[in-house]
Amino acid sequence: MSHNSFGHIFRMTTFGESHGPALGCVIDGCPPGLSLTEADIQRDLDRRKPGQSRFTTQRREDDRVRILSGTFEDDRSDGPRTTGTPIALMIENTDQRSKDYADIRDKFRPGHADYTYLKKYGIRDYRGGGRSSARETAARVAAGAVARKVVPGITIRGALVQIGPHRIDRARWDWDEVARNPFFCPDAETARLWEAHLDQVRKAGSSAGAVIEVIASGAPPGLGAPLYAKLDQDLASAMMSINAVKAVEIGEGFEAASLTGETNADEMRMVDGAVDFASNHAGGILGGISTGQDIIVRFAVKPTSSILSPRHTVTAAGEDTEIVTKGRHDPCVGIRAVPVGEAMMALVLADHFLLNRAQNG
Repeated sequence: MSHNSFGHIFRMTTFGESHGPALGCVIDGCPPGLSLTEADIQRDLDRRKPGQSRFTTQRREDDRVRILSGTFEDDRSDGPRTTGTPIALMIENTDQRSKDYADIRDKFRPGHADYTYLKKYGIRDYRGGGRSSARETAARVAAGAVARKVVPGITIRGALVQIGPHRIDRARWDWDEVARNPFFCPDAETARLWEAHLDQVRKAGSSAGAVIEVIASGAPPGLGAPLYAKLDQDLASAMMSINAVKAVEIGEGFEAASLTGETNADEMRMVDGAVDFASNHAGGILGGISTGQDIIVRFAVKPTSSILSPRHTVTAAGEDTEIVTKGRHDPCVGIRAVPVGEAMMALVLADHFLLNRAQNG
């Protein structure tokens, strides 16, 4: 299987399957001299790991990361630092239950990659989807924690802004609230609404989709290139590569189509000797290059395909049948996609920061 790597200079290659012994990644191109410990990475992994509320899968994984290579510490240093060599990170799987998938080994789950994988490779790992499982995103989050250290002065934060038909009220947006509820929701009132909504969804054996917003503050102007390395192009690719993502927006996104040219264009003025933008409909990117404003990306995650409601499907032998997907699954996979989206934003910005430095010094 090809195409397991992402990035140009700062490059991540992930490995492992949902029910294999371990998963992880190798990061190439990380600059030397950056302070890096397992605790730095673990903070982000703990936000993504399963089993933290009744609204996510009850699979119990500690997601403890090990740094296998790429750092060095001696008695003259203030802690481990990157060496510039490949950084290998490993996360063991400890709570896989392959028996949950025995009944569907010859059936294609609607909404999953079972059919397309078998058609492409002639073989598929039916245990949780193998390589196509969202379990792989743990490796991305680990790599993203390293990427955050590359761009100085940057802050990357994500939030869930919609579950099913229920959107947050942006007038109540509070970043501190994101850490106080199980949904990464910046609106306490909407978080309570989502709680009741997902309880109903779970009891019905169904699932719900979601929209995640990721914002990077402090990114310098000049990241990206105007044609085939647009910053928004690579961000769209990064977010679309996340499991179950079906749409990506930058800035106003689809809403820009309903605006006028006067409204959509972000006017500029000089303030204290620097360019100041009156608005940010562009999402911090113009002509594929960052403006120095907040970089704003949203992506939509479809409802979890593994549900208890019976669905029509076919078998690998070409027979019509029905399927019920048992096991432990997220009623809304978009909840745990928030730290994954942050990680992908960090990977893209780290890569473009190093690309810009390589060309412009």
